[in-house]
Amino acid sequence: MITDKRTTALQSDKKVLKQNVETRKNMQKVTLGKTGLVVSKNGFGALPIQRIEKKEAVYLLQKAFYHGMNYFDTARWYTDSEEKLGAAFAYTREKIIISTKTGAVDAKGFWTDLETSLSNLRTDYIDIYQFHNPAACPKPGDESGLYEAMLKAKQQGKIRHIGITNHRLAVARNAVESGLYDTLQFPFSYLASEADLELEEACKKANMGFIAMKALSGGLLTDSAAAYAYLAQFDNVAPIWGIQRESELDEFLSYQETPPVLSEEIAAKIEKDKEQLCGDFCRGCGYCMPCPAGIEINNCARMSLLLRRAPKEAYLTEEWQEKMKKIENCLHCGKCMGKCPYGLHTPDLLEKNYEDYKTFL
Repeated sequence: MITDKRTTALQSDKKVLKQNVETRKNMQKVTLGKTGLVVSKNGFGALPIQRIEKKEAVYLLQKAFYHGMNYFDTARWYTDSEEKLGAAFAYTREKIIISTKTGAVDAKGFWTDLETSLSNLRTDYIDIYQFHNPAACPKPGDESGLYEAMLKAKQQGKIRHIGITNHRLAVARNAVESGLYDTLQFPFSYLASEADLELEEACKKANMGFIAMKALSGGLLTDSAAAYAYLAQFDNVAPIWGIQRESELDEFLSYQETPPVLSEEIAAKIEKDKEQLCGDFCRGCGYCMPCPAGIEINNCARMSLLLRRAPKEAYLTEEWQEKMKKIENCLHCGKCMGKCPYGLHTPDLLEKNYEDYKTFL
């Protein structure tokens, strides 16, 4: 009886493994430009896993891998995200592609970050090492020593490809035009402007890998099928999806077997969202934080949209009312405006969102 059960379980495992192999064969893939790295169209954005327990994170990461995902993106700034990736993939390192980031402003900080990342990830190399949203594009001879440090790390075999991430269009363009980078990670969704589309095309012409972050615009886009179908049009774009829950992972894994198609219905949904989300709005990137007055700017400044695009009850609790009330204590110091990569007038946005919020109470 026990033998029968074991045989049945083994047969079941083999069947699942065979299905996963078939999924890997059929799934959409993207080559990241001159790197030659081939990644699944579903990349795993590992920022959200810093919010969950280690065992939960490891489970999600390993499930993603065994169901076809082979690209995982993290950063030093994402608290313990790197450590969780290290725990999940210590024994399957050669089968996955990892990118991480450094926010260092000088060579000393660069080397500290790199060694910490290597230790956290339990690896001796990083596939793509990225400058994390710098105010200007690091270049040789710019006195920061950052690019020279990147080159040295590559010579030492500690990194394999040099990348950059940014939210500022001007810096991203500069990176592409410089010819110094193998990949660019940039916000890209179906809300993309003409300038964003031109940037994607420039990357393609330069044979530069294009990694799409914020494909759901920081949670403001709620139709992941529409987001996937839109990005599937670009054969050089590799989206990374921020995943925190198993239900979210399952949703994206399902698209590997049956990829959403850009139908007339989905196209109409996209156009409707573009109308509602045109103009200046907070993407929730969080680079304005922390706020001296304790305001949770990256959510409070887009509360009007959250109330209308997500279940509003979650944002009308006493806890959220207290968070929004902190807007009354805004110092108008301008620090958030100076750090906003989108050039938003954040204090004005906060005030408008607060006035709107009070109408829901």
